[in-house]
Amino acid sequence: MKIAIIGYGKMGKAIEAIALERGHEIPLKLGSENANDFDMDLLASCDVAIEFSRPESAAKNIEKCIQASVPVVVGTTGWYDQYDRLSKAVKDANTALLAATNFSVGVNLFFALNKKLAELMSDQSDYKASMTEIHHLQKLDSPSGTAITLAEGLIENHPEYSKWVNEASSQSEVLPIISEREAEVPGTHIVKYESEIDSIEITHLAKSRKGFALGAVIAAEFLKDKEGIYNMKDVLNI
Repeated sequence: MKIAIIGYGKMGKAIEAIALERGHEIPLKLGSENANDFDMDLLASCDVAIEFSRPESAAKNIEKCIQASVPVVVGTTGWYDQYDRLSKAVKDANTALLAATNFSVGVNLFFALNKKLAELMSDQSDYKASMTEIHHLQKLDSPSGTAITLAEGLIENHPEYSKWVNEASSQSEVLPIISEREAEVPGTHIVKYESEIDSIEITHLAKSRKGFALGAVIAAEFLKDKEGIYNMKDVLNI
């Protein structure tokens, strides 16, 4: 199929490599150096678009995909305050949107594991939950979208917690997320429960961007010719 890549940075290039390996074509590649060359006719000729740009650009890029009636897979985070508006626009235009904070198959299994662990720990009041996320220095949003998804999954399944904050906290109802930025770290997420006696941790450590890129291409293959709003649970049947 024909895939438009919107956001041709490191992730876009990784997506391109995997898409080509899987026999797809890339008629349109848009990065910072050619962002003004948004050819709507060329976009409309594509079967699906994969959007990995910047938080301030994502909504506008999604709107262009809606105008072109092209289903769009969105990996950019930091634009979710506009999710409801854009989801309605997608439905009204009879096209499709699949947005995820993380496309890695392993991370999406980790999301499910995190929810199950929160459910198991919900009656264990001696344990205090916390999270740590570590990413490369170029990561723009903090905490990561993946960390927010993990936090929301924990809060949904653990009645002691009602909100998260992106800093240390000793408040019993608050889930603290600590964000760290280091050179050349694709992404590490740690969920920890600690008591005076012991601690329990689950960790997902990405070794490269390849897992994210492969998941995005798999999502694009899933989304072709569909209408409506989807997520990675639909893709992976979790």
